[in-house]
Amino acid sequence: MIDEIDTLILKILQENARTSNVDLARAVDLAPSAVLERVRKLERRGVIVGYAARISPQALGLALTAFTFVRVEEAVGATDTGRLLADLPGVLEVHYTAGSAAYLVKVRVADTAALANLLREMGRIESVRDTNTTIVLETVMERAALPLEPLSQKD
Repeated sequence: MIDEIDTLILKILQENARTSNVDLARAVDLAPSAVLERVRKLERRGVIVGYAARISPQALGLALTAFTFVRVEEAVGATDTGRLLADLPGVLEVHYTAGSAAYLVKVRVADTAALANLLREMGRIESVRDTNTTIVLETVMERAALPLEPLSQKD
């Protein structure tokens, strides 16, 4: 069960994973040792799965974002092609989907030439039948943080 204190800890860590244990303790009005134990329990239970730095794609020259639907010839429920897609450079996310396309793939690359190369690489995967790509013109909102408000109200 995730209570209100755990939810607050998760919100703080999603906003800034480098928040010190002492600062977390102050924010939730508990002793640092109690907060450390809560964080460790959340990690052991798989609620917190890791910590990462968010890096500007533009600073690395990865200015183009695109989403590609990939149609494949593979058995329903098989995700072998998805694993091959995930290994391609520039691929950030691979989602197995319902509908005419088996996968939705999010990519970040330098430019349209790099996107064309990536799409050629996708096409070299034997089970890929076709792709349909949408290029992002402007990202209005993008976040990695999950909504946590309902968690403390469950159970």
